[in-house]
Amino acid sequence: MPIEVASKRRKVKRPDAVVIDVTSRGPEPWVRFSPFFPHGQIPVPLSPGVTSESVEGLWQALKVFEGADVDPSKLAVTSMKGLKRTVRRFGPVRGHRAGLAGEELLDYRTARREIYSPAYRWVLEHRLRAEVERLRELAESADVVLLDYTTNGDVEDLSTPLSHAALVVGHLGRLTAPAS
Repeated sequence: MPIEVASKRRKVKRPDAVVIDVTSRGPEPWVRFSPFFPHGQIPVPLSPGVTSESVEGLWQALKVFEGADVDPSKLAVTSMKGLKRTVRRFGPVRGHRAGLAGEELLDYRTARREIYSPAYRWVLEHRLRAEVERLRELAESADVVLLDYTTNGDVEDLSTPLSHAALVVGHLGRLTAPAS
């Protein structure tokens, strides 16, 4: 059965499907798929020996603005609140630092590929194995719809934020793909 992503902001008309909210406002255990969820000890890409409580924490920590460099304090946030660093406060985003102590600034596309995606994949593989397996099992007997605030699953499409739910679907697809 297929697994798809739908916008949490729109009414999902799928009475035949199991609808699961995987955002930071979702119920247990599905809230654990939120990038804001504090799994702890998530390796920060390009930063040997450095860990973060959440994927969103490391993404925000490495963001560099016109008026502010990296913010290591975001790595320690466990409340799922107070993580965002905004253009309104710090000015335009210049990029993401290639590691906490890195000198290179990565553009948005490269940062998605080298920071966000690997960190989220690590969480799926090391912190969410049971939940991923539960989703896989659900999808064997019913259509599954994962709710997220965005539905963009293309790392290359920079016009809209990347959907972590779409990354979950991609991960599940890799797990169930026949070996070649």
